[in-house]
Order: sequence, then C-alpha cells, then structure tokens
Amino acid sequence: MTRSHLTPSEAWRVRLTVLALAVLCWNRPALGFTLDDVAARAALLAASPFKQPNSNLPDEVKKLTYDQHRDIRFSPEKALWRQAQLRFEIMFFHQGWYFDQPVRINEVTPRGVREIAFDPDDFDYGKNKIDRSRLKGLGFAGFRVHFPVNTRYYDETLAFLGASYFRALGREQRYGISARGLAIDTARTTGEEFPRFVEFWIQRPRPTASELTIFALLDSPRAAGAYRVILKPGVTTVLEVSAKLFLRDNVGTLGVAPLTSMFFFGANQRATKDDYRPQVHDSDGLLIHSSSDEWIWRPLMSPKRLLVTSFALTNPLGFGLMQRERRFDQYQDLEARYDLRPSAWVEPQGAWGPGHVELVQIPLPDETNDNIVAYWVPDHAPKPREPVEYDYRILWQRLSETRPPLAWVTQTLRGKGYTRSPDDSIEFHIDFAGPVLEQVPRDAQVEPVLWIDSNGQIVEQNTIRNELTGGRRVVVRLHRNDSGKPVELRAQLRSGRQVLTETWSYILPPD
Repeated sequence: MTRSHLTPSEAWRVRLTVLALAVLCWNRPALGFTLDDVAARAALLAASPFKQPNSNLPDEVKKLTYDQHRDIRFSPEKALWRQAQLRFEIMFFHQGWYFDQPVRINEVTPRGVREIAFDPDDFDYGKNKIDRSRLKGLGFAGFRVHFPVNTRYYDETLAFLGASYFRALGREQRYGISARGLAIDTARTTGEEFPRFVEFWIQRPRPTASELTIFALLDSPRAAGAYRVILKPGVTTVLEVSAKLFLRDNVGTLGVAPLTSMFFFGANQRATKDDYRPQVHDSDGLLIHSSSDEWIWRPLMSPKRLLVTSFALTNPLGFGLMQRERRFDQYQDLEARYDLRPSAWVEPQGAWGPGHVELVQIPLPDETNDNIVAYWVPDHAPKPREPVEYDYRILWQRLSETRPPLAWVTQTLRGKGYTRSPDDSIEFHIDFAGPVLEQVPRDAQVEPVLWIDSNGQIVEQNTIRNELTGGRRVVVRLHRNDSGKPVELRAQLRSGRQVLTETWSYILPPD
C-alpha cells in the first residue's frame, strides 16, 4: 500500500478545504453546535488577510455626544425571550459614540441558527431627532444579559460592548472591572492591538436553565479566535471561558485572560488635588496564587510614568485584580459606590506551563478611564496558524472573595518617614489580618521577613499587634539610594519556620 506525502503548504490547503466545507454547513440544526464550529471560522480568518471593518453609521448618529448617545435605550418589552418567559433575557446596545462598528448576533436553537436583525423600532431615542428610516440594517454594538440575580427583577448580569471587552455582576455588585478576550502588545512602544468580537451566537436556554452559553468569534490584524463563555449568575457570578486562538503573524506580547481596571488614588497613594473622597478605585491590588502555594499581593497605584512589572510562574493557580477595601466610609461616593465594585479572579483550568503574570499601570489624570491591566503571558507564544487553547474561569466576587487561607494584607499606608529631624525617608505601615493571626497567642514571637533591592536601605522596622483587628502591623522606614530608579520590597510574617501570611510585594516607582 502506498502512502501519499503532502508538503506543509499542501497539508494546510487540505485543512482549509475541510474547514470551508464545515462553514458551508453552518445552517444545519443547532443541536450539534459547538466551539469547534466557531474555531473553523477563526482558522479561516487567520489564514486570510485581515479586513479592516467599516463603520456604517449615518452622520446624524456619528455626531451624537456621549450624553446624547446614552439617551438611546433599548425597549425592555422587546427583549429577546421576554415573551417566552425564560429566566434569561437579552437586550441590545445601539451603535454610536466610540462603538461605531456593527457586530453580528445570532440565536442558536434546536431548529437552527438565525441572525437577530436590527430594528430601530426596538429602541427609544429619547430627545434625539433621528430619521429611523436611515437606520435600517444598521446592526448592534453589543448586547447585555439579564437574570434575576438579586430579586425577581431581571438584573443586568453580563455585557459585551466594544472590542473584546465584557464585564459581569454578581449579587449586590456595581459595574467596575472589565475582562477582555485577548490583549496584544499592551504597553509596547509599537502600539497596542485591540482584537474585537465580530460575531456572537447565543444559545437559547431551557425554561428552567440557570446558565447561558455564548459563542464568540474574535478577529484582529494578527489574531483570530473562537470563544465559548458559559455564564453562571449568582452571589459570585462565574464565567467559564474556553478559547481557541490562531495567529496570523507573530506578536510581541500575547496577553491571555486580560483584566482591565482603574486605580486613581487610595490608602498607599493620596490624591494630588483636594478631593472629598479618601479613595477612588475599582481595584486596589493584584493577587496571585502560584503552583508552589505562595500567595502574592501587590498594591496598585497610578504612577507618574508607565510602569510594567511581572511575576514569573509555571502553571499558575490563579490571579486577579481585587477590591479588598469594602468599607463605604473609605470612599464616600454615593453615586459611584466603589465599595460595591467586584473583584475579578481568574482560575486557569489545566496546565498553562511557564510564563508570567504581567501588570501594567498607566498614569491617570482622572477616574474616567481604566489604567490597570493584568494578564498571563506564555513563555512560548504560538507560531502563526498554530492553534493554542486556554480554559479558565472568571469569578466576579464581592460577598465571598478569594483570600489566602492563613492571613492577608488589609491595607498599605505610605507617607514620609516620621523622625524628629525631617529627612527624605519613606515609611510604610502594612496591616495583616486573618484567622491564623487571630489565633496566635499575644506573647507569641511573630516576626516580619523583609527584603529590599539594592536601590533601598531599611533604616527602621517594627511589628505591632493591631488591637482592632487581632492582626499585626508591620512598620518599615527606608531610604532610597537613587530617586530616579524604582525600589522593590517584599514582606511576610512568620512564627519560627511557619509562614503566617501572604507575601506583600511593592514597587516604589521613580520619584
């Protein structure tokens, strides 16, 4: 028996032919609709030149201001599945303002796949004077999912809007942090590339279903991808994400499971201008759980210049941008309610191999934009058209949050060193609390383990029992050798050889 041998290019053409045949069968009954169906389209996109999407907005919509665009609202009575009285409902976002490119949205049912057509009569345009006849066939900017997560009212619990951004809510939460499908070359001098979801397939749920499956097709100049997102709303809303990625070309930084948030000022960085609020942020720290079972906490900041740091890991157990400060009196903002903003915790499923969690912190002039990004970067990025898969869960938390099992940092306070003779020293007060510290006898020997890099010198350190929390406060005063360079510090508490707390990891940026 003879066996034919194909060259790599011939084998790739055969594979594309098979994928094309799969796409031709797209309208078959949807009982077998899977992530592989979307992956077939993603592979075809990756094998073809990127096509820049065009805006189809009429001028009268393009010229709307932010407030005018917000005045356009989807009519709730037109929600998808409202008449069927399912536990989930879908409402849609109108194009306009920054969101000027349409996305296709489909419903998947046992009878097949159908595109959901845009109809301007499904929207209330408020005070805007717009000729609806010019909006026929416009298309949607995105959609949101409603589910009775708090009461019998159908609360908004998940939204896809803009590029590959999405964000979710659990019980008693307000929107804050966002997730993205993929980040490419974030904070690189060559400029960041923003992949976008160009098409969605929403699977019609059973009447009693408590979860919803969404498929998405991602595209960008150098990448294409297929995503399945399973939404499980609750006290902690969970998104189970499966992604199959295909690169068109090499990328510098491939950011997997990216999270995007905002930090303006907080306990470790006071406001530069008079502000009635003590703190303003959607997240106040990056938390990492390594495969060696170390927990690392890095407080966030708004630096004067771009600051990119990373943590090398193999097979991480989790990472997230967290909002640990939950007391309203530490924000005093009745409109923004930063105390209700969720933490987002990423749990990789399976072995992700070697790589690093990268944290990007960007200077921020005000609180209206995000300036914090965190994501996983594999050591070995896939080659063009070489598929790679990632599975992970994102937990949107507030009432029940991921914490180390022992003790953790509750706040980081920073200021000028307190001495009788003023000098240029810097002082940190780091509060640790948790069940282990509460159980330690008052006279037990609890010692800090401190480390500082070569650009700093510790001149004073002390550990005090915090009578209010039952925890410990570590006080560190230091001098920086070169104010034009950063200083890195780490601290944890131990009793003998027993580690009692997570590791506090801080970067003091250049002055």
